[in-house]
Amino acid sequence: MLIKAKSLKGYKLNSLDGEIGNVKEFYFDDNYWTIRYLIVETGNWLLSREVLISPYALKSVNQEEKSISVNLTKKQIEESPPLDSDLPVSRQYEESYYGYYGYPLYWAGAYMWGPYPYISPDSENIVEPSQKEEHWDSHLRSTMDVTDYKLQAKDGEFGHLEDFIIDDEFWTIRYLIIDTRKWWQGKKVLISPEWIDSISWIDGDVNVCLNKEEIKQSPEYTDETLITRDFESEIYKHYNRQCYWDTKKTDKESD
Repeated sequence: MLIKAKSLKGYKLNSLDGEIGNVKEFYFDDNYWTIRYLIVETGNWLLSREVLISPYALKSVNQEEKSISVNLTKKQIEESPPLDSDLPVSRQYEESYYGYYGYPLYWAGAYMWGPYPYISPDSENIVEPSQKEEHWDSHLRSTMDVTDYKLQAKDGEFGHLEDFIIDDEFWTIRYLIIDTRKWWQGKKVLISPEWIDSISWIDGDVNVCLNKEEIKQSPEYTDETLITRDFESEIYKHYNRQCYWDTKKTDKESD
């Protein structure tokens, strides 16, 4: 299911033995554009302490009830490594966090989830790890901080980043919602992170390998748009790119 990041904010998180808080925002890495943590406000339960919940702990998302089920107990969460919200998430903290929960290290391997190409909380469904070992340094970014970054096409500025579309099966960011209306009497469009050339975190610019006319003529996205497979196919066809679900099939076949 594809859902906007802003829509998930405020969702209630239910542990195995009670409510633990609400979604505040997300941390994603700028290598795979994958959600690594949900930042959760615990309210009175832990004296307003913020905690991180990995997608490995997530069982399901219920849009009707605006809730997310978590496969952890309140005691497990309470005793997890404390997060200093005033500082960036360090690799040292992540090693402590992943060690505490026993999750595979997402940075220790060649794939999106480290040794595994796709996340699976059910160990019976986890594929065998690759023999390849490629370690990389993660750079965690807050979805809140990156919102409003300017979109830079190959031939000039052409919009700003309004929100993210998250795939809650793989917890990857499938699209950036770009609002172009300040630059012309335009519309909102979806851009895949795969089409990003670079990002200037200092200047707040997202540089894409597309030109203004391509973006201008792309399928329009509105808050009421249902992101169906047909709509996604229309976007990829417009940009003459391979659909990510076809790439996923190719990856599985090569494994």
